[in-house]
Amino acid sequence: MNQTLAMARRGRPGPAAPSGAGFADALRAEWTKLRTIPGTAWMLGAICVLTVAVSAGVTAATKCPVGSACAADTTKVSLTGIEVGQALVAVLAVLAISGEYSTGMIRTTFAAMPRRSVVLAAKASVLTSLVLVTASVAVAGSLAAGRLILPGNGFTAARGFALVSLAHGPTLRAAAGSVLYLALIGLLSLAIATIVRDSAVAAGTVLGLLYVAPIITLFLGGEPTWQRWLERYVPTNAGLAIEDTIGLRHLPIGPWGGLGVLAVWAAGALIIGALMLRFRDA
Repeated sequence: MNQTLAMARRGRPGPAAPSGAGFADALRAEWTKLRTIPGTAWMLGAICVLTVAVSAGVTAATKCPVGSACAADTTKVSLTGIEVGQALVAVLAVLAISGEYSTGMIRTTFAAMPRRSVVLAAKASVLTSLVLVTASVAVAGSLAAGRLILPGNGFTAARGFALVSLAHGPTLRAAAGSVLYLALIGLLSLAIATIVRDSAVAAGTVLGLLYVAPIITLFLGGEPTWQRWLERYVPTNAGLAIEDTIGLRHLPIGPWGGLGVLAVWAAGALIIGALMLRFRDA
């Protein structure tokens, strides 16, 4: 302090205050960290392969026998693998931050970038970009499998079923919405991992939210009020409404409304995560 005052009196500038890196620097750092996490490339590949494989398997098992009436939503059937692929997206998102807590590297990250909200924003941006690209490939592959397999299972134009095609407005909406759905699942998972820190606890919490809550909904069949409420506001139930292309009037919540519910969950969790990052020790 005395040295700084003395330098100021002599007209010489004091030592510059340290400043954190900018958002672009944070983006580069987070991109480097995420792509060097062991298994990231394999995880992204597995999301594509598993999603398409499950979609193709369910599509192959869905039949419309001759002489029977079928009311299957061929687009939704073709996108069934999204419900499985989301688990890998969640795990990847959890590892994007919880790994740094487990190794203690998070302290180094915050030392280089004191603005912790910028760190979280950079992680979210990099993760979302990767998931959007990966999900686009997975959704395209799933729809291609449906287009190839379903006609051979009785879902033909002669029986009132058009080929699965992005030229069909509802199918295009379901495809784009499914990509956004997986990106939002990634953001929700990242936020939960930021809040709880521990990898195992974060993964368990996210997977429980994705899979246990829908099962609870099934057990509430005798309580229609509660069942409808859960179907409207549980993130998985609401978000997956984006895949429906028929019978929309009978859905508990509309396709875009359901995706909006998931977006609110993700945004709310990110806000809580950012606040906890700011006010809690690393």
